[in-house]
Amino acid sequence: MELQLQIIWDTLSALGIGLLIGIERGWSGRKEDEGDRVAGIRTFSLVGLLGGVWAELSHFTSDWVLPIIFLSLTALIITSYIIDTKEDNDLGITTEIALLLTFSLGAWAALGYHLYALVVTVIVITLLSLKPVLHRWLEEIEVKEIYAGIKLLVISVILLPLLPNQGYGPWQSLNPYWIWWMVVLISGLSFVGYILIKYLGRRHGTLLTAITGGLASSTAVTLSLAQLARQQEKLNSHYLFMAGVLVASSIMYVRVAIEVLIVNPGLLYPLWIPLTIMLVSTGIAAIWLWKKSENSPDKQPDIALKNPLQFFTAIQFGLLLAVILVLAAAMQQWYGDEGIYLLALLSGLMDVDAITLSLSRMAMAKISSDVAVSGIILSVISNALVKAGLFIFWAGFQKNKVLIWIIFGISIAGFISLLPFL
Repeated sequence: MELQLQIIWDTLSALGIGLLIGIERGWSGRKEDEGDRVAGIRTFSLVGLLGGVWAELSHFTSDWVLPIIFLSLTALIITSYIIDTKEDNDLGITTEIALLLTFSLGAWAALGYHLYALVVTVIVITLLSLKPVLHRWLEEIEVKEIYAGIKLLVISVILLPLLPNQGYGPWQSLNPYWIWWMVVLISGLSFVGYILIKYLGRRHGTLLTAITGGLASSTAVTLSLAQLARQQEKLNSHYLFMAGVLVASSIMYVRVAIEVLIVNPGLLYPLWIPLTIMLVSTGIAAIWLWKKSENSPDKQPDIALKNPLQFFTAIQFGLLLAVILVLAAAMQQWYGDEGIYLLALLSGLMDVDAITLSLSRMAMAKISSDVAVSGIILSVISNALVKAGLFIFWAGFQKNKVLIWIIFGISIAGFISLLPFL
């Protein structure tokens, strides 16, 4: 009885996958005549079910059954494509590829990998539905951005496997493989923010710009907002830009959490407490400032960001990370935990990413989790205070002094949450 229920569940999963993709394809082609569509909701549902049924039958027949059926379906789709192309000269093959994917995902689900198949199905539906957005991005993207991305990807894919995965230098603190892998990680995170700020942020207001820009560089967002605030006479306009600085800082906390999760997930359990306290406090303060600025004109900040996928930018971060790694090892050897705290405070003046990655790695063997968590939060506090200082220095103290008190209060809350770890 249990086997029968499992077969029914697997088959229904395959049918559900075909139905989901078929709904998207049917919706996108809803304006076409019934006979003009290559495949609609019924065809996709049947193809998903076909994959599921033959995946179940392969348990009782031969492993070669699925490949044979897949090739037969491919031949049928190719034949249909050739006939359709002769009639309407439409060379697009998106629907045909989606049909093959539907069969494969249906079979995958029926073989017991329901979650994986569903995740890929969601990705497929997303890509299919984002056609207008993706095409618009392709029209706007610049050649230099494509070349920069290709260069870094090639260097990463080719160079990374060749780098030695062992420690070198003072205290064996320099691991070429790990350092370059972190360069790729940070460049990728920053590139997401770069793309969002370039193609989305500037069209949707100051606060959204601060959110997207915070992924790439919260410091760049702060300086850009400070320039705008400096041009404003009304106080409520300054409230808006101060809220933007806080929003960009809140994204920094999320970015730190992502970096720790990737490098040392075990460190996230103690770290989430101070990060959450600071994130929530920052969010409340940002909302309060935004409310006070409701009547102010929402001017778009023009944030000057460099493409983070440029090779020179990646090398700069790699060198900074290497220096921080050596200094962290040296300070820990010479001055113990206090040396780590001092380095974290000083590193936060320039960059949070490098010290976050360094301490997350050191927490695996060389320092305790409490020391790593304390160092990361101290660097975050230091960086937040520096950004507040930069904004006030550039935009003027008198109208923006409330920001330094807010950041100072948030920093105190973060420091108090650290006391159990110190």
